[in-house]
Amino acid sequence: MAGVAGEDCGVGGYSEGISTGQHCLSGEASAEWKSSEQVENGTPSTSLLYWDSDNGDGPKPSELYGEYTWKIEKFSQINKRELCSNAFEVGGYKWYIIIYPQGCDVCNHLSLFLCVANHDKLLPGWSRFAQFTIAVVNKDPKKSKYSDTLHRFWEKEHDWGWKKFMELSKVYDGFIESDTLIIKAQVQVISIRRFLAWSCFLILKLWPWEKADYPFCCLDRQYRRELVRVYLTNVEQIYCRFLDDRRSNLGKFIQDKAKWSSFCAFWLGIDQNSRHQMSREKKDVILKVVVKHFFIEKEVTSTLVMDSLYSGLKAIEGQSKSKQARSKLSDAEEMPAPIVCMEKDMFVLVDDVLLLLERAALEPLPPKDEKGPQNQTKERNSGEDFNKDSIERDERCLTELGHRTVEIFALAHIFSNKIQVAYQEAVALQRQEEAALLAESEQKT
Repeated sequence: MAGVAGEDCGVGGYSEGISTGQHCLSGEASAEWKSSEQVENGTPSTSLLYWDSDNGDGPKPSELYGEYTWKIEKFSQINKRELCSNAFEVGGYKWYIIIYPQGCDVCNHLSLFLCVANHDKLLPGWSRFAQFTIAVVNKDPKKSKYSDTLHRFWEKEHDWGWKKFMELSKVYDGFIESDTLIIKAQVQVISIRRFLAWSCFLILKLWPWEKADYPFCCLDRQYRRELVRVYLTNVEQIYCRFLDDRRSNLGKFIQDKAKWSSFCAFWLGIDQNSRHQMSREKKDVILKVVVKHFFIEKEVTSTLVMDSLYSGLKAIEGQSKSKQARSKLSDAEEMPAPIVCMEKDMFVLVDDVLLLLERAALEPLPPKDEKGPQNQTKERNSGEDFNKDSIERDERCLTELGHRTVEIFALAHIFSNKIQVAYQEAVALQRQEEAALLAESEQKT
């Protein structure tokens, strides 16, 4: 546990809070968290971008997002170990911020945590999953200090944050004005139903709810834009590592001339119907593996990756359903030829596997963002509106990476779990037959 909120919380005249929660859900009944937030199964949007298009059952990401501003007055006069803000509501639940002006179990640092209100009064087994950002505001917005994290709150971890949020020596460097310290929190609650599904898969290998395994759209649009500015390069690196690894494995298989020649002979020697059956896999099967591979608890980039995979999946669905969808997605630029398409609930390879394997191993990846990572502390919020072209460029980049990743994942899964297995079984059977013939020949001689 990062920090424990004490009982003697100094609120009183020291603080005032302003909540700007957007469409917060009413009530604190845990039953609301058992409702589903599923990805739609209807016709996908054909718009350019899909990052805020989760129209499934349950609340949208924007309805589970909220902001809170806490002004701590007479900061220099505080003599208590800890202070707590007033409670504020986001996603149907109450939260509060706790600050340790002299540090929590550390020296010379300001400590900050987000906490679940009334956690000791909640029903056993409660759990809340949230991505959040806490900022200490500087009079120069470019110098405000931000930190982001992703966390599952539960009875043994009801508060989470940073013991060394910032050095005390820097607090008076533009962060205190008129003896007032301003703290802002942005909280994005994520459906606990999905988190439980991930947990069940990772721990028990069970999926208790239909469609909870799909890549998902989980971030409020504006909050997502802020995070993308900071973490785009990190997300690109996650994707590129995966794609490079899969492409390298396929490349090694193709470069092994003897093995590749043997595989080609196997593939060309089987009937068309067998090829057709081996070139497809249920969407559920592949997407479960995708979510397991890319979702990492406590990493902010996980939610951005899931959002991007969701956008990529919707793009594949759009391509499969309509040429117009592909035209709008790619804008003026021609998208690479597809590798897989969707047929009802199946991923299907769009071409002969021999051609697709060579394409996947050799075709260049989508270009990386050339700006490099943004500095969270200095450049995160300049107070200026986001540039529309920049937003669309970043979102298109994420959608294309998600699109390509889902395709390569599907191709690699179908190849390694169906086609290559059949090939290895055929090779083993051929060797057995050859061994039997050799033994029979030796017996005759």
